[in-house]
Amino acid sequence: MSRLTHVTQGPYAPPAAERELTAVSADGARLHVEVHGSEHAPAVVLAHGWTCSTAFWAAQIRDLAVDHRVIAYDQRGHGRSPASPACTTDALADDLEAVLAATLAPGEKAVLVGHSMGGMTLMAASARPRFREHAAAALLCSTGSSKLVAEALVVPMGAGRARTWLTGKVLGSRAPLGPVTPVARRILKYATMGPGSSPVMVEACARVVHACPRAVRHAWSRVLELIDLDHGVRELKVPTAVVAGTADRLTPVVHARALVAALPNCVGSTELTGVGHMTPVEAPELVGSRIRELVATYLVSAEDAELAVVTEAAEVVESAEVVDSAEMREGA
Repeated sequence: MSRLTHVTQGPYAPPAAERELTAVSADGARLHVEVHGSEHAPAVVLAHGWTCSTAFWAAQIRDLAVDHRVIAYDQRGHGRSPASPACTTDALADDLEAVLAATLAPGEKAVLVGHSMGGMTLMAASARPRFREHAAAALLCSTGSSKLVAEALVVPMGAGRARTWLTGKVLGSRAPLGPVTPVARRILKYATMGPGSSPVMVEACARVVHACPRAVRHAWSRVLELIDLDHGVRELKVPTAVVAGTADRLTPVVHARALVAALPNCVGSTELTGVGHMTPVEAPELVGSRIRELVATYLVSAEDAELAVVTEAAEVVESAEVVDSAEMREGA
């Protein structure tokens, strides 16, 4: 599990959850889950990325929990979820299914949101029965489905084998990140954030990322290096929107454009000029508004339509019963 060293004040300080629970995955892995907001509100499920935790979503949780039920969980080995030997895309999918089963009623729909590795989690689970049972729509933030190391721009070299090899070494390093120092902040900002990111944003991200144990960071870096979820994109058939930053060095916009082209039901693409990889932190209002749009369009509207059908059917039955009653009186 991570050392919890997130910021404790300001817009990126994680709010207290209404309740916390543990979801148990298919292989017995235990996942820390938080639920924010009213149990009767429309549901949103947040899946964070590599080296992060539920604290990464603080701005979205604070905004959405006012009128949504926000479910956030720590990926295995991150935050308050213990590490597990199983670091695979299947494990990511298993874990998401476990969280959905633990927090949503049978058949209940939610908008699912994934950032970076969290987006890959949605792709990995897209064909799973429980995903299809519960997903009303999806939002993919700063993510890709394959060729992550080859396309990354963290190492300032021309594309090719040398850059791919060196990028893999950098991202997969076992070196400890150590305390959050001015130098550490500059390195993290260069690698993961846009040039206009404020010191408050950089501090919030640095504290979350530096809290991730190096063994966990290394283990998942190996998975990301070899990941190929192109098939999962094709199976992601729910309405799906994409958000990316044009200054993203970890998953450059080429990935977002490939997703938009491959998704069966893409309902919007947003490229944020000058924003880096940490879109939910760098552009919290924009990400929050995209989530709200998906909820309003594909969750609340769908529920209203279903209620209207049920109401209409009930009115037809009631009308028929009145007619039958009148005919019976006439016959008598």
